[in-house]
Amino acid sequence: MTAISVETTSSDASSEEPMAVLEQIQDQVLWLATSMIHHANRVRPNPSGMKVGGHQASCASMVSIMTSLWFCQLAPGDRVSVKPHASPVLHGINHLLGGLDESYLGTLREFGGLQPYPSRSKDPDQVDYSTGSVGIGATAPIWGAMARRYVDALGAGTGSGRQYSLVGDAELDEGAVWEAVLDPAVAEMGEIVWIVDLNRQSLDRVIPHQAGARLERLFDAAGWQVITVKFGALLEEFFARPGGESLRARIVDMSNAEYQRLLRCTPAQLRRRLPGDGPDAVVLGQLLAGCDDDTLMRLVRNLGGHDLSALANAYRRIDDTRPTVIIAYTIKGFGLPTQGHPQNHSSLLSMQEYEQLAAGLGRDPQNPWAGFTPDGPAARLCAATAERLRRDPVPNAPTLAIPTDFGRTAKGTATTQAALGRTLLDLTREAPEAARRVVTVSPDVSSSTNLGGWVNKVGVFSPTERRDWFDDDAQTILHWRERPTGQHMELGIAETNLVGLLGELGATWSRWGEPLLPIGVMYDPFVERALEPWSFGIYAGGQSILVGTPSGVTLAAEGGAHQSITTPSIGIEQPGCTTYEPAFAIDVEWTLLASMARLGRVDGTSAYLRLSTRGVDQSLAGVPADAAARERRRRQVVAGAYSLVRRESPVATIVGMGAMVTEAVAAGERLAGAGIAVDVVCVTSPGLLFEAMQARAGRGGGESWILDQVFPADRSAPMVTVLDGHPHTLAFLAGINQVPSATLGVSRFGQTGSLEETYRHHGIDTDSIVMAVLDLIA
Repeated sequence: MTAISVETTSSDASSEEPMAVLEQIQDQVLWLATSMIHHANRVRPNPSGMKVGGHQASCASMVSIMTSLWFCQLAPGDRVSVKPHASPVLHGINHLLGGLDESYLGTLREFGGLQPYPSRSKDPDQVDYSTGSVGIGATAPIWGAMARRYVDALGAGTGSGRQYSLVGDAELDEGAVWEAVLDPAVAEMGEIVWIVDLNRQSLDRVIPHQAGARLERLFDAAGWQVITVKFGALLEEFFARPGGESLRARIVDMSNAEYQRLLRCTPAQLRRRLPGDGPDAVVLGQLLAGCDDDTLMRLVRNLGGHDLSALANAYRRIDDTRPTVIIAYTIKGFGLPTQGHPQNHSSLLSMQEYEQLAAGLGRDPQNPWAGFTPDGPAARLCAATAERLRRDPVPNAPTLAIPTDFGRTAKGTATTQAALGRTLLDLTREAPEAARRVVTVSPDVSSSTNLGGWVNKVGVFSPTERRDWFDDDAQTILHWRERPTGQHMELGIAETNLVGLLGELGATWSRWGEPLLPIGVMYDPFVERALEPWSFGIYAGGQSILVGTPSGVTLAAEGGAHQSITTPSIGIEQPGCTTYEPAFAIDVEWTLLASMARLGRVDGTSAYLRLSTRGVDQSLAGVPADAAARERRRRQVVAGAYSLVRRESPVATIVGMGAMVTEAVAAGERLAGAGIAVDVVCVTSPGLLFEAMQARAGRGGGESWILDQVFPADRSAPMVTVLDGHPHTLAFLAGINQVPSATLGVSRFGQTGSLEETYRHHGIDTDSIVMAVLDLIA
């Protein structure tokens, strides 16, 4: 075990005066954070009576850690992810550093004010990482570090700096955290530093088992440097006295719950409880008899996570050759009347308790935002820290020249999945500058999602070049050439890691003014597993393209376990995202290029493409030969839909999407053979069509022209919609012209079988479409 235990003595402080000033700032940070939450709940009018909330105790346990980090340790190039419930601490520090006006301090959880959790996109002050969803904020700096290294490999020069994660110990219960910690690439990243706020409490209780030693072993096994900050200077001084080793053993061996109970005791109760009833009880009683009540109360609360000297000593031990975790023992609610109480997680100080805190800190509860004396030592330290941490403005990201059309049309039979790889390769030839900004990410499925040609062309990203020992093997098709200029990243089978990295790659335009074009590829059934962290990445400002392939019950042989049903509606429901489900190879090219053009911009958006392994006759696309007509088709594809087949005086319209275009066209032909004229429409983006409908009704700022071109009122007829996914995805289309409709799709778990058997089972085969049309027009 290589864990380093930090012991602190008074000599760790450079002098008494600077430490006293730092403690003064620490008290102010505690007061500001507590007052923001108090004001939101006890002072600000609340006509609805709904809970506002906040986490005063969770803030208090982080105050010492964050004060020491900002005022003693951080450099301008460092980035910090703050645990969600400590957002008021961050805002308080930003205010002291001049980065947040006093007018915002009373707006926590108010409309347009400070967010409940740190937000890069919504908070008015500097926030390095958005946090709030458990586990995502903890791992984000890992992916931020990878993104920074990738941008540096482009020659951009982002500078240097550590990536800090401030993590609550209960947050380590999230499995995605350990997926990230154990990723092989992470073991080489010395700029990663996690600080664990080990307060041994969760939402409702004291965690029953000792967690520190177990966490040390887990991080050590993953190759991390482990630094433990367990006790403060006062406890260490008592440990050095006669009987001190017995005191250390007693505290180390007691359960979390017993220790927490001591925090709620009076001095008299402490003198009875702390010695215990073991063989050293008499020795401990004699040791404690030598200290007054005030010292005794401070002694039991003197953990390393609240000792500024101990924390500073821990920072000095970071070796930067591998990831580091600092496990800091803390008390939830430290310094508050509620400290150590098992249910203090969401509890709020009463007016009386708030006034008691104000008296103890020497603050005026009627003037909570009062600052330090101008030109006093604390004000000077704040000003010096602000100057030390000042960052240069982020330059405006350049606009990337993305082609709209390569001018080629696929022939024969092709799949949309294969078209993905071909489009990327075409981009390297047609627009090499833009292609250099593309970075693909996959969870160990590069070859099975048709990225093999792209990977062979551009190589695999690695901070250092590694030899490909199979480069001379004639039977090796996929060449794994790792080098700093590589453009593909693979993270193993961990979809949450993939989208975490995707979000940070998609945020480089706003961090360093260097846009990337990140594309993540995974099996479509696993998009739902990754959806929540990907959605959070979009919320945080990360713009990326997620490709789900193969998809649907079209993946017939894989059975119900690998057949996605609900993913087609994701783009309709996911803010900041455009969804496409192309039917033909040319649709993939046009929609992918359009999606790339929306990345890395202030007004940019992410995209989700759902692709298929089903071979489709490309002649069915009927791509116009005339240049103007081709461009018109391209614009319609990118806008969400186009007319595939139009017949005179149609009595019905078949609307198909993606893999079902073959059945939609076949059904139209059969009906035409029976003298029934049917139009066939191909939908590429249900989300964009829904936005067009909203815009037509005055509920959005988009355009509705696509509805007039593809679904004109003079051709309105009963409608049958069909897709390889849940039928509700396209059900709204009948509302464009208020026509009767039948919605075909998949609403049950799939079955293994042939394509024909599977389609028939779900009622999306050609026969089912024909019958649905006949039922409507009857």
